[in-house]
Amino acid sequence: QVQLLESGGGSVQAGGSLRLSCAASGYTYSSNYIGWFRQAPGKEREGVAVIYTGSGSTYYANSVKGRFTISRDNAENTVYLTMNSLKPEDTAMYYCAAGPLRTLIERYYNYWGQGTQVTVSS
Repeated sequence: QVQLLESGGGSVQAGGSLRLSCAASGYTYSSNYIGWFRQAPGKEREGVAVIYTGSGSTYYANSVKGRFTISRDNAENTVYLTMNSLKPEDTAMYYCAAGPLRTLIERYYNYWGQGTQVTVSS
């Protein structure tokens, strides 16, 4: 059974940093794409960043480029999202997901975690 488990969310002041983790199990972790998505109250879920676990190549949404970094530790089957210079508008539930394509479009992802909450106060 595929499982994705997010952790690392919390509350932080604007300008602060957090690192989210996504631990994967139950499927072929290597040579797949892991994406981070977020959903704020009343808004649609949006893709934030994606990484190819094989080569480590990455892709970011414009809204987070230069502030967020996605990385992976293949020995631990874990993908990270390091978030710097956080803004109140980054407040959302953050999810990781696994899929076969390099995309930030959620319908192409097959497996999803339960999410971790990030709250940024001004």
